Amino acid sequence: MPMTPRSADPGPYDALLLYSFGGPNKPEDVVPFLRNVTAGKGIPDSRLEEVGEHYYGFGGRSPINAQNLALKAALEAELARRGIEIPVVWGNRNWEPYTTEAIDELERLGAERAVALVTSAYSSYSGCRQYREDLAVTLEKRGQLGPDGSTGVELDKIRSYFNHPGFVQANVEAVLEAFAELAEKGGSPADAQLVFVTHSIPDTMEAASRISGATYAQQHLDVADVIAGRVAEQLGHTVEWELAYCSRSGPPSQPWLEPDVNDLLTERAGEGLRDVVLSPIGFVSDHMEVAYDLDTEAMQTATELGMHAVRAGTVGTRPAFVSGLVDLLLERAAIARGEDVDEATVGTLPAFRSVCEVDCCLRRDGEPSGVPALCSRDLHR
Repeated sequence: MPMTPRSADPGPYDALLLYSFGGPNKPEDVVPFLRNVTAGKGIPDSRLEEVGEHYYGFGGRSPINAQNLALKAALEAELARRGIEIPVVWGNRNWEPYTTEAIDELERLGAERAVALVTSAYSSYSGCRQYREDLAVTLEKRGQLGPDGSTGVELDKIRSYFNHPGFVQANVEAVLEAFAELAEKGGSPADAQLVFVTHSIPDTMEAASRISGATYAQQHLDVADVIAGRVAEQLGHTVEWELAYCSRSGPPSQPWLEPDVNDLLTERAGEGLRDVVLSPIGFVSDHMEVAYDLDTEAMQTATELGMHAVRAGTVGTRPAFVSGLVDLLLERAAIARGEDVDEATVGTLPAFRSVCEVDCCLRRDGEPSGVPALCSRDLHR
């Protein structure tokens, strides 16, 4: 019978790569950062300057870098608490420290086999495959990509963890705190609606994500149902909930997942809703999409509609989340050692793969990109 790993042995891994999106640190970084994010799309700098207004409104500095450093420190503390001696290296797809700089650091530390922890809990092109592509392309440029993976530091990944108990528990705690704050501000928790929010993606990317085991939207709906149920149990009354989206981009002609959170708030206000809790379950930290799209735009919408609105926190460095990530590291290590492991999950969906299918989570449904992606069945030893 499969067993949940109890060993504190991270072997065969000798390093953990905390792998994130990245963000600008000062106004001069904003356009170069956005060039990286939109590379290959032919977007002129004049348009990037307009998009960058979100960052300029916060001094040109994204909160994501400080939050990644905080998560790195929290992981190091939890590993030390458990007596696990393994370094944590931080790298980003789109800004310093870049992927190649992180690999340089892994090599400097003498790492031979590292495991990547992506700061996205869900499986989709943007949340998983794009990171795996970046790893493969970076290794290819360094001359370190062989037919079955890295010829330098070997790199695996931790599975998508949206339905891991640690991630779910941390979100439950955050939502309960938000309901308490709503009551303090004069709202009515018993009448409030819980609106889960995540980053929207194009419909064709949503369709492509189904190969992972459930689509991006289905992953959110499954975990949202679990969180709402646990919150209702703690509050002692039913909690109505919905899933909404934010941060849509791209041409208006391209369909993206809906409803937008602002449109949903407007519609519900018209139906008489006056109290709402926004829970950003699609994000692990309070970075720009949360700081601007929710804390600025959505809250302004709610105020204009006469709503009592409170935004729940993200999982950030909550102990349940950080402890769960270390559990996931040990789980992945046990799988790498060939052990039969019971992968912990909540909800109705199974644990997602740590070694992905060849065409898993393409950018566009049914259109292989021709770009290699690490940690897939064709690039994994």
